[in-house]
Amino acid sequence: MTSVHVGPLLRADAERCAELEELLFPGDDPWSAQAFRDEIGAGHVYVGVRSEGTLVGYAGLAFTAGPPQPEAEVHTIGVDPAHQGRGLGRVLLHRLLTPADEVGATIFLEVRTDNEPARRLYESEGFTVVGVRKRYYRPSGADAYTMRRDARA
Repeated sequence: MTSVHVGPLLRADAERCAELEELLFPGDDPWSAQAFRDEIGAGHVYVGVRSEGTLVGYAGLAFTAGPPQPEAEVHTIGVDPAHQGRGLGRVLLHRLLTPADEVGATIFLEVRTDNEPARRLYESEGFTVVGVRKRYYRPSGADAYTMRRDARA
């Protein structure tokens, strides 16, 4: 078993994140390296997972509302296809949920309606479908479920 390390995503990781986006979301306007640099620079919660020093996954969350009813939104989670099925997506998701739970935030996310593995992961962590966004992903026009996880203290 290869050892993995989870830690903060760095601006220097932006190029690798963009490469992974191209692999993972080729028909849906994958994020650019600059988009990752902007999000990391904005101070949001962005984490990465490395295997033998190589970035193989990333995740990001932003707080969208503060007290008295804090809310957060999962911006992205991606794992290199060569490393999927090993629980790394769950590890990354937990790293996003922890700071949100610490402030009692309700968490939202969007996931493609045809992405069964991701939807099952989110449901196993307490997310429920609260709506559908038609043609949410561009340019493919794929629909997305909006999912919500109630605040946990």
